[in-house]
Amino acid sequence: MQPCRVLLVDDEFIILDGIASVIPWERHGTVLAGTAQNGIAALELMESVRPDILITDIRMPGMDGLELAERVSEAYPDVGIIMLTGFNEFEYAKSAMQHGVKHYLLKPCSSEDVTAALDEIVAAQRERDSGRRFLESVKHNLAQALPYAREQFLRELVSNKRYGEREWTRGREMFGLQQNVGSIRLLLFEADGDPEYEQLFAMKNIAEELLPGCLLSALSGSYAMLLLEDGDEDELYRGIDLVREAYLRYYRLDATAALSEAGPPEQARRLYLQALSCLGYRFYLGEGGLITPQDVMEPLAETGTRGEFDMQRLLMLIQAGNEAESRKELDRLMEELAAWRLDVPEAKSYLIQLFMELSRLYGREEMDRSLERLPELIATGSIRPLQGLLEQMRREIAGQRAEQTRRRHSRMVESVKAIVVRSYADESLSLSSAAKEMFMNPDYVGKRFKLETGERFTQHVLRYRIQKAIERMEQDAGMTVAQLAEETGFGFNASYFSKMFKKMTGVSPTEYRGSR
Repeated sequence: MQPCRVLLVDDEFIILDGIASVIPWERHGTVLAGTAQNGIAALELMESVRPDILITDIRMPGMDGLELAERVSEAYPDVGIIMLTGFNEFEYAKSAMQHGVKHYLLKPCSSEDVTAALDEIVAAQRERDSGRRFLESVKHNLAQALPYAREQFLRELVSNKRYGEREWTRGREMFGLQQNVGSIRLLLFEADGDPEYEQLFAMKNIAEELLPGCLLSALSGSYAMLLLEDGDEDELYRGIDLVREAYLRYYRLDATAALSEAGPPEQARRLYLQALSCLGYRFYLGEGGLITPQDVMEPLAETGTRGEFDMQRLLMLIQAGNEAESRKELDRLMEELAAWRLDVPEAKSYLIQLFMELSRLYGREEMDRSLERLPELIATGSIRPLQGLLEQMRREIAGQRAEQTRRRHSRMVESVKAIVVRSYADESLSLSSAAKEMFMNPDYVGKRFKLETGERFTQHVLRYRIQKAIERMEQDAGMTVAQLAEETGFGFNASYFSKMFKKMTGVSPTEYRGSR
């Protein structure tokens, strides 16, 4: 914790020197940062010294302590002020209370009097600073949590049957959405093949940037979900094509989009289920492209309240590789299904749906093998074998996804390193620019990079640039320091390049060249 800086002001040198030398400043969490013998000189020092505490005599030539206290309290309201006053001046000094003077010490005062006043002000200022840090932390945490809260609100909006106009209004106000939203659409993107989490995350980010009227977005299961304000349909279709083209360009993967019809925000759940049903028709319509209710062979039925088997949370947990929680969720779904006492064909329809969703989460070979068991699933007359099969699939897929996550992090770091190799000469190279190129969050990339490599991104870039500078010097002994700086990403800041070069190698560029 930094000590509080003190500015001491008194026109009597003996008192000034006495207080300065007698008080054990460090012992009381302070440091004497400056002294002055009148108010005018003290006011000039305020900007450069930036004290936390001002100790001033009340009677001084030119500008007395009262005027100094008034000027300081106006310009630097956080500075704590201690006033030194004579016996006959005490009533006069009371007028300084309106200027933030909290302590009056009657001269001659002892060192104990001064240190007691210092201790009280230091404690008050540290308490104030602690409160400010707490408020800043709260604001920071809220800012960090807001994107996740927006995503969770969208998930609940489309999954909770009780959500309606009131909940939409509350969410709109909480997240600063525009007030005059008339109609909305739900749009789902699902990547073909077996996309990784980062690829789905990138797809969501691409869609947010390219689609008009995007109000909310989230990842749900194996797809990206967006809530859009209804607008020009042709413009929306063009935007969807741009998203798919960008995703194909970056990841060599196509994606299928499913778009609901337009409807009021309070019907977001119905529109979501409609889009989800459209997405299920990808098997008939082929991968890639856009599927709308008009493309479906039969009209979409309204979802009833009885026997609704919501498996999205289970799929999300399995994709995240969460072994324990996905097991609990599957058990809960099985108990819920048993409690409904549905007839066998209807119960099987839910289990077959879950079986198919789990099969799609396998790799290609595992999915083919699992589909070979589909006749067994249809023919069985008991729920137990079905539950055992689903539990086996859940366990295998969750384990695979957990391992994929570990490998994925390593691949991400290699991608970051490749960007550094390609762009080290670009002065604007930064963690933010690298993350943007990968359509990922800079904080997430930075943390994963540090965790995997043991060094921060900036350290890695600096080390690589110095390494390339050494290589260039060995290739061309006639290069100037300015040329080296410009070619290795330091721009025209040759002095900063030299400083960093010496920090990394122990010698300056000139000394290094001379040693060869």
